Amino acid sequence: MAMSWRYRANATLEGLTGYTLTRRLRKELTESVPKPPPKPPLELQRLPGDTLRGPVDPVHDRLLREPVFLLSSVRSGSTLLRVMLNSHSKVHSPIETHFRRVTIGLGTEPVRQAMEALGHTHSDIEHIVWDRLLHRELTRSGKPIMAEKTPSNVFAWRRIATCWPDARFVFLLRHPMSIVQSWHEADPEKRPMEMAVPRTLTYMTHLEEARTRLEGHTLRYEALVADPEAELRRLCLFLGLEWEPAMLNYGRQDHGAFVKGIGDWRDKIRAGTVVEGRPLPSRDEIPADLHEICRQWGYL
Repeated sequence: MAMSWRYRANATLEGLTGYTLTRRLRKELTESVPKPPPKPPLELQRLPGDTLRGPVDPVHDRLLREPVFLLSSVRSGSTLLRVMLNSHSKVHSPIETHFRRVTIGLGTEPVRQAMEALGHTHSDIEHIVWDRLLHRELTRSGKPIMAEKTPSNVFAWRRIATCWPDARFVFLLRHPMSIVQSWHEADPEKRPMEMAVPRTLTYMTHLEEARTRLEGHTLRYEALVADPEAELRRLCLFLGLEWEPAMLNYGRQDHGAFVKGIGDWRDKIRAGTVVEGRPLPSRDEIPADLHEICRQWGYL
């Protein structure tokens, strides 16, 4: 009777211990295997086989004809150039639209099937939306030429050139060290100088890449503020436009809000008159990381 009790007690203990150990082992094994990340919602997933390409049917896929894109780094005077162009009777140059950030979501399987059946890639549909958005802005202005300027477009110059094969490009350069200083001064606390060089250099590098691969017109900020009429006359010639003196009197016209995030917002641009550029830095004031881009742009 005693043996039977001890046997039953040991058997129960062994069973409980084994069960506990087994559960722990399974738990440890389960926890050691990484779980696959959850799939993003369907509306955030790109269509399979997404291919970047030009308009499949140029006549019907694009409403905007020969758009102009001002490519520049941040803090290069692109807002000044924008409002000068926008003062021309035939050019509409709106606030920074950031259109390249506009994406589309296809949230159900039927709509995804339909888009593929219609022959669209995901990028195709986004290009149609981009084109429609900019074309709407242009037609509402009553002018024939769209000139868009968003500095981050330099990161998407290939896609922009693919979306609009007939696009025209204007490259606005400024002394790299002046860009760095201006970017820092726009918000000294949030933009310390140690961040200024690497942040702005990415814009400059992509701008130079675009400038060497795309045909277009290059102008310099320093030349624009020193002799705006001469530079604007050259730009008008490139765009096939007659020079208009109103381009110098941009302060008399409405150019939309000057708001941080969609263009220059400081008092200098609000003044409505061209302000002389800052003195160019000496070679000793230029960090080594900027020497190559300075050389490429002819500032050394």
